[in-house]
Amino acid sequence: MVDVPYDRPVRVERRPVGEQESRAANGPDWDRYADEYQATHGPYLGDAGFLWGPEGLTEDEAGMLGDVAGKDVLEVGSGAGQCSRWVRTHGGRGFGIDLSVRQLQHSRRIDDATGVAVPAVQGTATALPFADDSFDVVFSSFGALQFVSEIDRAVAETARVLRQGGRYAFSITHPTRWVFPDDPGPAGLTARQSYWDRTPYVEVEEETGRVAYVEHHRTLGDWVALLAGNGFRITHLLEPEWPEGNDRVWGGWSQTRGRLTPGTALFGAEWEPG
Repeated sequence: MVDVPYDRPVRVERRPVGEQESRAANGPDWDRYADEYQATHGPYLGDAGFLWGPEGLTEDEAGMLGDVAGKDVLEVGSGAGQCSRWVRTHGGRGFGIDLSVRQLQHSRRIDDATGVAVPAVQGTATALPFADDSFDVVFSSFGALQFVSEIDRAVAETARVLRQGGRYAFSITHPTRWVFPDDPGPAGLTARQSYWDRTPYVEVEEETGRVAYVEHHRTLGDWVALLAGNGFRITHLLEPEWPEGNDRVWGGWSQTRGRLTPGTALFGAEWEPG
């Protein structure tokens, strides 16, 4: 889930950024932030928990993956493997892939602590290191997709590794949030930019000029076209409401905003090539 502070002075830019530059920025950024992320959010996520977003919607409630028992399941952007560990405790063969080495180290730490090991590799969503037709389910819970420039290639890679009829599910920051500043307070409810402006959000180190963080935006219509164009039939689009009693602040997500506007979009699809 997006909540990646940076500990050096940066300036914000809006400009085109390619895949290599995005990857070179976001991998190290997650490496730097992984310890704080797991310390802050790990207890909320659970060592073998499956949350689709800051609202707290669980896979037990959503059922986006279907019955995973006996299934081969890949998590793209797996972080410390919490969701894949949930898959394994429910009888599935969960596997992970993440760009961040430090997140994968946390995954191994939790493997040892729980006795539920998730095989995971370092890699990128645009070049999945798996054979064709390897998985029954591919999913991403606020994983790699917002940080990928070549999103067509990432969705095509998912289709390649899925078996016929396989399921694909992913959660992302709700695209309408792009128009608002990333502020959990009242200021985060005032539109500041166009929903249709797809120019990436870029943070650049003031001292070195190096790109330190990149996030990419697609509209709901873009996602529909991407999925349909790669042989997917959309089965679900969930927009979880903020639940009563959840007073957690997670980056730009909060009760203040969540009661009025969606913060998460959750897509479910099946791969049915023509």
